[in-house]
Amino acid sequence: MGTLKKITRRTFLIASTAIAGGVAFGTYQYQKPTPNPLLADGMGDADTVSLNPYLKINQDGVTVITPKAEMGQGVHSMFAMLVAEELDLDWQTIKTEHGPASNAYFNVALMRPMAGFHDYDQSERANSVRAYTEIASKFLGMQITGGSTSAPDGFVKLRSAGASARLTLTLAAAQQWGVAATTLQTENGHVINPENGDKLSYTELAVAAADIAAPARPPLRDPAQWRYLGQSMPRPDIPAKTIGAAQFASDIRLPDMLHATVRMSPRFGAGIQSADTQTAAAMPGIDKIIQLGNEGFAVIANNTWRALQAANAIQVEWEAASYPPDNAGIMQLYEDSFNTAPNGTFEQTGDVDLAFADVNSDEIIAAEYRVPYLAHATMEPMSAVAQVTENRIDLWTGAQSPTGTRDMVAAAAGMSKDQVHIHTTLLGGGFGRRAEADFALQAYQIARQTAGRPVKVSWSREEDMRHDFYRPAAIARLKGLMDNTKPRALDAQIASPSIMLSMSKRAPMPALGPDQLIAEGTAGQPDQIEHIRIRGYAPELAIPIGFWRSVGASFNGFVHESFMDEMAAHKDLDPIAMKLATLGDLSEVGTKVVQKVKEISGWNGRNQANGVGRGFAYTLSFGAHTAQVIDVSMTDRGVKIDKIYCAVDVGTALDPRNIVAQIESGIIYGLSAAISGDLTFKDGEVVQSNFHNNTALRIHQVPPIDVAILENNPSITGVGEPGTPPAIPALANAIFALTGKRLRELPLNRHIDFV
Repeated sequence: MGTLKKITRRTFLIASTAIAGGVAFGTYQYQKPTPNPLLADGMGDADTVSLNPYLKINQDGVTVITPKAEMGQGVHSMFAMLVAEELDLDWQTIKTEHGPASNAYFNVALMRPMAGFHDYDQSERANSVRAYTEIASKFLGMQITGGSTSAPDGFVKLRSAGASARLTLTLAAAQQWGVAATTLQTENGHVINPENGDKLSYTELAVAAADIAAPARPPLRDPAQWRYLGQSMPRPDIPAKTIGAAQFASDIRLPDMLHATVRMSPRFGAGIQSADTQTAAAMPGIDKIIQLGNEGFAVIANNTWRALQAANAIQVEWEAASYPPDNAGIMQLYEDSFNTAPNGTFEQTGDVDLAFADVNSDEIIAAEYRVPYLAHATMEPMSAVAQVTENRIDLWTGAQSPTGTRDMVAAAAGMSKDQVHIHTTLLGGGFGRRAEADFALQAYQIARQTAGRPVKVSWSREEDMRHDFYRPAAIARLKGLMDNTKPRALDAQIASPSIMLSMSKRAPMPALGPDQLIAEGTAGQPDQIEHIRIRGYAPELAIPIGFWRSVGASFNGFVHESFMDEMAAHKDLDPIAMKLATLGDLSEVGTKVVQKVKEISGWNGRNQANGVGRGFAYTLSFGAHTAQVIDVSMTDRGVKIDKIYCAVDVGTALDPRNIVAQIESGIIYGLSAAISGDLTFKDGEVVQSNFHNNTALRIHQVPPIDVAILENNPSITGVGEPGTPPAIPALANAIFALTGKRLRELPLNRHIDFV
């Protein structure tokens, strides 16, 4: 039995005035509720009631609608906990499902970084400006899973949905019994009259509750009353995944369905020079071969295997690429960009030029770091099912941006957004790749050719890896000066193409001003350094780039923290002691995170008596302060990672076990990139094609990982990405401690062997 929750008169008074207060302050347009998409035609049945966009109630119970994509990070579980906590549901009865594509599910946290304040700045002014970005978020209406925003976005919205529904259900019971609502209580999906023991289930009250005006901003419970939040709860998506019943886009089966795949130009932006499809078209089971503009071909068949075989049989000559054919030529464009005006200056304090002009050259620490392009390499290659009928388009796919996909398909079809229906499936990995709409647009284009029959479009692994929107490569040039205990000056120049500019060429979004992602993870760190200047340079190439797990921080974490370690070594300082001195009083949260990882790792310096080398790194990314220590040792087969320690501050830990899982995942993703992640070019084409030549960390290479969760951050943060950035420099710094080699280029296996 759960604890009974009493609904007070004050609760109803506050809830009933919430909307009116918004009107009084002149925010009527913003406060107007977005229409509930679950009430639209075709979204449910006559026996189902929806009290708000996040809930459906019928005779089978309550279903929580999760507007974020479930791609392994446990968002269904987290959102269900948020609703259940305020709605008083029995956890065992909760069901979850993806919501439709709708602007009602706009991401309120997505725009907060646009407020122009560093994440460590938690001043009243900074938070006031951040609050105003919620208005812009609503009018933009972007339903996106990414940027580690699911927890910050849903923390208030989903609890409010549960609280609002609980209030209206209680009012419905009060009307039926003819009693005051403030005398009633709720527990485990029922409204209870404590005076006589009568109770009514939410399913019995739902129809009546639907006619009661729901408060938009109801009061929320004190964390001291939480039953689920803060606990490690079973994830509702795991049973179906365990028995193979979970539905990813690759699992969709529809009556009379066709199957298709694509063969696209291996040189980005280069079209078809000549082609012969006759041999492929004559192969068994092939329905037709269609040309996708000048970009490539689609093969439609009666099964996926036959489509793949025919795609490989197409004889085609491709045009030359507009960019240099190999890595040397491509990186030369990066080097040349340093001779152009910077794309932006993202941090500037003191006078860097004067600081360096005033010292002897042997006091200046200088280094250049390089990182390669990287593919997302999701375990499920891109896939989508599409059906096009006279006035309707249906798409079943794993979409990190359902509204973006809907809008782009509607524009391509010349149809209204209401005629495009996105059915979001589980995602077999996202990491930013499935925020793109290219594969869904292809599915629509192919389905136009099938006379109303549904068609499943499945990319081969090779097409997926060679036609990604890559994490861009980067070159960083840094100079530093040291005082006795910490850096005195830091000058960083980072060359990397603009992700926002690349995206603006394929999506309806402008690239406004300098791209802060170029310096993300170097700029914005709580560095109490007297002289800082961080500039970004943006070489332009036709190689498509996009969001990759932790975006700019994925390489700038390596750049920043490796160089910090270099500066500490230059003065023979302990890197953790130097980090604490550098943090100073800028971030109490960051200081506690660093102190915690020092504690749990038993840190007493870079080198252990047993021959273990230790590396430390700290990165503030996506609002979460994260510090890591990695231990490595040398074997006759190469470097072995022995142990990883991580401390992370998430503000409010909603589900500790799930937080640990995500941090571990981010660390392993980062270490895979650090050790072997690589994309190279030959004749304008990506060389890597599958996991045999673009490898990931294997189970035997992953050591024990200890994760300490802190809750000092005044704001709740997401945790999908913050584990990745510090993992890479912590490993590189550990290798330096072990071998004396300072590795400034990724992947590290270009320079050293690993077990």
